[in-house]
Amino acid sequence: MAAPFDAQDHSHRRYNPLLDEWVLVAPHRTKRPWNGAVEPPFDFGSIPQHDPSNPLSPGATRSNGAVNDKYTSTFVFDNDFPSLTPDMPAPTEEDQPKHPLLKLDSARGACKVMCFHPHTNVTLPLMTEPEIVAVIDEWSKQVAEIGKTMKWVQLFENKGQAMGCSNPHPHCQIWASTHLPNNAYKKDKTQREYYEKNGKPMLVEYVELEMKEKTRIVVENEHWLAVVPFWALWPYETMLLPKRHVQRLTELTEAERASLASAMKILLSKYDNLFKTSFPYSMGWHGAPTGESLGEDCAHWQLHAIYYPPLLRSASVKKFMVGYEMHAESQRDLTAEKAASTLRDLPEVHYTQDAAAGSA
Repeated sequence: MAAPFDAQDHSHRRYNPLLDEWVLVAPHRTKRPWNGAVEPPFDFGSIPQHDPSNPLSPGATRSNGAVNDKYTSTFVFDNDFPSLTPDMPAPTEEDQPKHPLLKLDSARGACKVMCFHPHTNVTLPLMTEPEIVAVIDEWSKQVAEIGKTMKWVQLFENKGQAMGCSNPHPHCQIWASTHLPNNAYKKDKTQREYYEKNGKPMLVEYVELEMKEKTRIVVENEHWLAVVPFWALWPYETMLLPKRHVQRLTELTEAERASLASAMKILLSKYDNLFKTSFPYSMGWHGAPTGESLGEDCAHWQLHAIYYPPLLRSASVKKFMVGYEMHAESQRDLTAEKAASTLRDLPEVHYTQDAAAGSA
């Protein structure tokens, strides 16, 4: 007779309703030995507070000759090497390939870089809550300004060399486009279908479900919830959601922004505390489309941020999306519940600041 199913030990699949995809979960694989690649964690202790040769530093000269403002808070500038520009030539009918399998479409938009702080040797969890609020305020300002003409405004932060970040200075990027990118298109479709069928936004209901079950909650305060999603793919992936129905960053109240800063600082400190390192991740905000959609009904949308961190076993061992994951179906080893429990039990104070307080 087969043993009873145990989701914390037996392989199974979990459905991601946002992307309409399945994820294979194989928790027993965490017991296997590891003899693969090991990457040394980045040594943030070697980074100076101010490096005049760093192109993101205040007053520095960038590769195109532009000189940064001597900023003291956030600083935004047009990306010197943009993937999208507003005046990019568009393919005409004559440019289209002569077969229906081959299609071209225009790709217009704007790309910006946003520095979080004038110091190169800090990251978001090491910043004060008022400094993080300034970042959130600037995010909202950029979405409002760029979103007047662009259908999608993607804010994202790639932190750490393991996630392809080439510059340690605290910053994010803003890519906006006149089209809906693939994931935004999927999320718009799935949330709309759920709303039309159930009369309630998918992620509003999901927040209520997670608050009831509690097993996947990592951080919670008056206005925000950080959870490891039931359908998480990356080992310590988290989703940050407002408790009320909010469609875009621009709708957040002053209290919600302060509360978000607190939740972010705690969540990112827990990340760093996990392996006593500056935890790499790729983070992105997802809200209702902008541009022409500002005048449309987007009640099906719920604002959320996603953190995708690659580290699995230690500060030097990361998850690789290869083989079966690339060719068949996404797969994870650690269950969402186990990952949430691990993060939840970690201290809220950053390990470097806790050590400093202990030696004072």
